Amino acid sequence: MTRFTPLHRALGAIAAAGVLALSSTATLAQEKVLRIAMTAADIPRTLGQPDQGFEGNRFTGIPLYDALTGWDLSKADAPSVLIPGLATAWTVDAKDKTKWVFKLRPGVKFHDGSDFNADAVVWNVRKVLDKDAPHFDASQVGVTASRMPTLRSARKIDDMTVELTTSEPDAFLPLNLTNLFMASPAHWQKKFDAAPGANAGDKAKAAWNAFAADASGTGPFRMTRFVPRERLEVAAFKGYWDPKRVPKIDRVVMIPMPEANARTAALLSGQVDWIEAPAPDAMGAIQQRGHKIYFNQQPHVWPWQLSFAEGSPWLDKRVRQAANLCVDRAGLLKLLGGMMGVPKGTVPPGHPWWGNPKFDIRYDPAEGKKLMAEAGHTPAKPLKVKVQISASGSGQMQPLPMNEFVQQSLKQCGFDVQFDVIEWNTLFTNWRKGAKDPSANGANAINVSFAAMDPFFAMVRFTSTKTFPPVSNNWGYFGNAEIDKLIADARNAFDDKARDAALAKLHARIVEEAPFVWIAHDVGPRAMTAKVKNVVQPRSWFIDIATMTMD
Repeated sequence: MTRFTPLHRALGAIAAAGVLALSSTATLAQEKVLRIAMTAADIPRTLGQPDQGFEGNRFTGIPLYDALTGWDLSKADAPSVLIPGLATAWTVDAKDKTKWVFKLRPGVKFHDGSDFNADAVVWNVRKVLDKDAPHFDASQVGVTASRMPTLRSARKIDDMTVELTTSEPDAFLPLNLTNLFMASPAHWQKKFDAAPGANAGDKAKAAWNAFAADASGTGPFRMTRFVPRERLEVAAFKGYWDPKRVPKIDRVVMIPMPEANARTAALLSGQVDWIEAPAPDAMGAIQQRGHKIYFNQQPHVWPWQLSFAEGSPWLDKRVRQAANLCVDRAGLLKLLGGMMGVPKGTVPPGHPWWGNPKFDIRYDPAEGKKLMAEAGHTPAKPLKVKVQISASGSGQMQPLPMNEFVQQSLKQCGFDVQFDVIEWNTLFTNWRKGAKDPSANGANAINVSFAAMDPFFAMVRFTSTKTFPPVSNNWGYFGNAEIDKLIADARNAFDDKARDAALAKLHARIVEEAPFVWIAHDVGPRAMTAKVKNVVQPRSWFIDIATMTMD
């Protein structure tokens, strides 16, 4: 009798239905087409500020758009660092460190042929910060302002120079600006002029909807076809400003496919060329077919973020530390086929921000049980906790089996873990609303993975009292005067060494206070057919499609 696994069933269903047939054989022979199966359940937003977490930045942000600053994704053997993007240089004012001057890259064109200049930068800042701007779009604010909460305004100095102002001195601003993608003001205006609506507000909403279906950025790819929940197709933009990143692949097709076995089956059946987060138990089969699996250490954390709201079971530090001692990360590593890093904190030992915390995150259930007993909890008298999780999504790795494993791991120490499983983008939206919001549905922890490549993303947004919801991602309302002082020291350190020293002190205190259960570091496994060439898997959550080629 043949035993049909979920992978077999998914493979059969895809082959039978032919749901991913993308074009005729003749067309495929003429074009070099790269087909990607994403973990998202829908196409990330295409209007300039993507949703769906950083999978959105990876697939509809970086390919279609540029920001003033970017990440160097060209190396696999070194951490990604900040590099110029649409800005060639930037400096902070020596007398007033709330003001920055950015020199812009000349000769850059949007996909619609209009010029990129200082007016475009001011327009794109206003789209998410100025409620009085005719093109202000509230729907883009949540995924933008929460990632750069100190940015307040932009002012044109001349066509190729802008001044950005922050609410306080903030050495992190150039890093944060990697998330502000530049959309074409001229293209939006055409959509607005043609849009229906009884008033300017209605016309603006209609214009953004039309823009999302026919976007215009400055990125190496331009949009050619968009079908919500089905596919996004982009084509090489031969007028791209960076000759090294003018794509050699003619077309890229991105397909939402949130279930790991379905993604794996699509690759094995030849329906796609690239899948994110393949099913761990299929790694051998993937490689036996001649496909390649890429992974690398990266600044990406897979935790439970804990609530400090009144009545939360996590208010006792002994409970928080016990949970960190009772997770069998070696067993989880085996479950994932080796595709994870074992964390000691948000950053690893040896990192400039490590700081040598006094609390050692490790697997020590005996010490964990001792702490739980001191807090009044045992396996016979367990502590009930509820965690809001997703079934898939950007950076979520394999959330259902991973969370179930952690659930059993913590049971031995006196935790009774329940889950509230919701769709990934809903979870991501809830993350900004906070533990006190009804959207938490009684959960006192949330499982949202996050990139940790800069100080704000790694630490500040989760620990500052200034980043409580809805400002940013301090979902659990963690923070105190000591932490705020350490953050201020880092924000005001415009020298790299001084900033690293301040951040090391901050990281050490965060680990000691344990506002997270640090469970895993993602290594970003993705599988591709051998015909995809020149793949660089950087030490980053992002990857550059523009420099890849295909046989």
